[in-house]
Amino acid sequence: MTKIGRLKMGANLGVWGIVLIVTAIVSVASVAGTFVYLQMSTRQKLVVATTTSLYDTGLLDEIETRFEEEYPIDIYFISVGTGIAIQFAQRGDADMLLVHAPSEELKFLQDNYGINRKIFAYNFFEIVGPTDDPAHIEDLSPTDALSQIVAAGRNSTAVWVSRGDGSGTHVKEKELWAAADFNWTLIRDEMGWFKETGSGMGKTLITANGLGAYTLTDIGTFLAYSAGSTNQVPNLKTLVTEGAELLNVYSAIAVNITKNPKANFEAATTFTKFMISEEGQEIIGNYGVATYGQALFFPAVNLLKNNTDPTMAQMIKNYAYFDDDDTRTECPLQYRYGHPELYG
Repeated sequence: MTKIGRLKMGANLGVWGIVLIVTAIVSVASVAGTFVYLQMSTRQKLVVATTTSLYDTGLLDEIETRFEEEYPIDIYFISVGTGIAIQFAQRGDADMLLVHAPSEELKFLQDNYGINRKIFAYNFFEIVGPTDDPAHIEDLSPTDALSQIVAAGRNSTAVWVSRGDGSGTHVKEKELWAAADFNWTLIRDEMGWFKETGSGMGKTLITANGLGAYTLTDIGTFLAYSAGSTNQVPNLKTLVTEGAELLNVYSAIAVNITKNPKANFEAATTFTKFMISEEGQEIIGNYGVATYGQALFFPAVNLLKNNTDPTMAQMIKNYAYFDDDDTRTECPLQYRYGHPELYG
């Protein structure tokens, strides 16, 4: 039938024919709209309180995109320091955590707020500072470097910038000050050379860059902020790197539903499984390689399960495993709830 023929047939239907057609179209549209609404309404919501280093690097954007394509779950990230992230979870404002402060994580478990902790990635912290390195710390050990910075700071030739926000990076910084035989509570009150931002890693790096100061950062965020033509911290360079003292381990922890019955425990478990799956671990291991020439984070699951690098695996276990009777584990049995496949 020609286009003209179809038009003539439409004209011959008359008013009632047209009404019937319009009614049918409206009905189909209504059904389609209902289907779309039901699809949207059946998607679950998962609130994840996360450390800024995972978020600021862009890693979580990529993970979120891939995860939401495969599961009917929409993720909402709250990007803050580990200490504040834990507070969100304790108040019932988050379903799970992605954090990097083992001592704080253990307390979260012991207080019965968290269950099913699972290590999924690691990288290293590093001390960065002015390109002219006035405290002469390049290639020193972390503790020797901090001693040099204190001496230079007291002589008004160096500045230290701390996050001062209770984050995982801040917890690590205080551990390093203690290892260097300095009382962080006392030196933070020394005027002039010791500064605090109370901000995330990105803002702290920008502050250090502006002041020509030293600071502790995770390698992922520093790479993200210092790469190529978009370099936001041109006055800073990496000076002290790697070593067991600077190890940085990331864990996922679900909120305990006995503390917060409204927590979306099953969605949190689904996301944890994705993070530790081959697909999730591949995303983590490849992220940053094309842009920065190296990975920003390293996958931890296969390393720990199959001991593929015994030295690194032992470093992680020494730093981020907890005592459980006669052994050490990423999550003691008393803090596990269902889903034994997480630890198989």
